[in-house]
Amino acid sequence: MKVLAEISGMRTVHCVRAVFQAMGGVPGVMRADVSLGRVELDATSEASSESVHAALEPLGYRLESWRVQSRALSTLPGEGRVDDSAT
Repeated sequence: MKVLAEISGMRTVHCVRAVFQAMGGVPGVMRADVSLGRVELDATSEASSESVHAALEPLGYRLESWRVQSRALSTLPGEGRVDDSAT
């Protein structure tokens, strides 16, 4: 799943690095893209807002929002269709 999380308390590059390192310890997080005030995660269902909050709180940051992004389906013509005419 892809998650967009808003985080308060991040003001410097040091904060970005600290949050990035903290995300490495969260079960289920496979990739984290961290910038000031936000994190985009690629994660398994094992990752949760509670586990991210628990990783951030001791560092002085607060998880403000947690939005699971739905995967967009392709709208290109013919994309994802099986061509039965070849059989």
